[in-house]
Amino acid sequence: MAKSGNVFDMERLLQYVDFMKENDLTEIDLEQDGQKIRLSRGGVVQPVATAPISVPAAAAPADDTPTDDESEHIVTINSPMVGTFYASANPDTPAFAKVGDSVDKDTTVCIVEAMKVFNEIPAEVSGKIVAVLVNDQDPVDCGKPLFKVDTRG
Repeated sequence: MAKSGNVFDMERLLQYVDFMKENDLTEIDLEQDGQKIRLSRGGVVQPVATAPISVPAAAAPADDTPTDDESEHIVTINSPMVGTFYASANPDTPAFAKVGDSVDKDTTVCIVEAMKVFNEIPAEVSGKIVAVLVNDQDPVDCGKPLFKVDTRG
């Protein structure tokens, strides 16, 4: 049977559950000799990731979805980093890129602030902005679509 010092002993586990209830804890992680266990109570169990997970972007609403012959000409400009999206250099200036604007690969379309550094994001594609997918000062993840561009111009 289990030693009294074993954190995985059933009696000890029940003590942890009581401790969680008394202190209104929803989760506890335990580790001993390379073995791990997570105790959770109440609510929905959330998966735990030990490495970053890439989640595909949600599909655009049906009314924004281009027809099949248009879709091959629509390209997204994605955030190259995690940070805060800024549409303009400051609140008193117009947005770098708006729907209907033409851009080329060197056109700055926005700024993403990451760790107090303001990074100008180039379009890296030529065409016409057909959608701005984030709002000013929204947090963005690496790979998050920011703009849709029609490469036909």
